[in-house]
Amino acid sequence: MNPMIRLLLAVTLILSWLHPAAAQEVEPSDMVRGGMQVIEMIDQGKAGELWDGATPATRKRVTRADFIGQVARNRAQIGVPQMRTWVSVNRQVVTASDGDAAGQYVSVEYETRFANRPDTTLRELVSFHLDTDRVWRFSGYVLK
Repeated sequence: MNPMIRLLLAVTLILSWLHPAAAQEVEPSDMVRGGMQVIEMIDQGKAGELWDGATPATRKRVTRADFIGQVARNRAQIGVPQMRTWVSVNRQVVTASDGDAAGQYVSVEYETRFANRPDTTLRELVSFHLDTDRVWRFSGYVLK
């Protein structure tokens, strides 16, 4: 099996360990580990594979090429990560007219120092959405 597909499946499996019938009961440590796996894929230049396994709403909102390009441009300016620490896990319920975008979200935020900006920390935010099949999937990555 292709290593990238294995990694994507591993992220999905970790997130599916969350008890699907009790969506309100999100284990923060599982989300932190899943978020770290997402960021490690981005560190390895695998943004396209993340997009491939993202929620339908994410794939509708941004094209694969645009997602890969945006991540690559942002990361090229700041260099490789030097230090990363998670700082928060947040849950949110979104009501939206687009059924694919509505639902439960969990976001994990990390403080990261990068090689080209050693004196400042940036925030990386990884988001997951509980899809209609009751599986948590990658829904977004923001660097701010």
